[in-house]
Amino acid sequence: MKPTHIEHLGIAVKSIEEAIPYYENILGLSCYSIEEVADQKVKTAFFKVGQTKIELLEPTAPDSPIQKYLDKNPHGGVHHVAYAVEGLQSVLDEVAAKGVQLIDKQPRKGAEGLNIAFLHPKSTFGVLTELCEHP
Repeated sequence: MKPTHIEHLGIAVKSIEEAIPYYENILGLSCYSIEEVADQKVKTAFFKVGQTKIELLEPTAPDSPIQKYLDKNPHGGVHHVAYAVEGLQSVLDEVAAKGVQLIDKQPRKGAEGLNIAFLHPKSTFGVLTELCEHP
């Protein structure tokens, strides 16, 4: 695997509407997209810093993975690091063969139409890792 860049940093928040003013008014960034990813039970908001994006993640259901994260981390925080890769399925096969535990054995659709897959933090030194590929 050879990531091309950090695609985004995922940050869990209780409320996107409450968090956006910090990113816009304090950091001077502009929110360019808000969307809901129903099958992941999450609402997202995106900001761009150079080539890297910041993705705010708000749970949309009590059983959302983001809600579970917020239950353990009530102030929110960095949820995951996402790397851009080419040939996502091949990369998943490669890292699995090297003993990395996969959350997703096959790519699925994520926000912004990306193909995504997650690596389990037990295999990545505690960091939930997302791999992303532009279709």
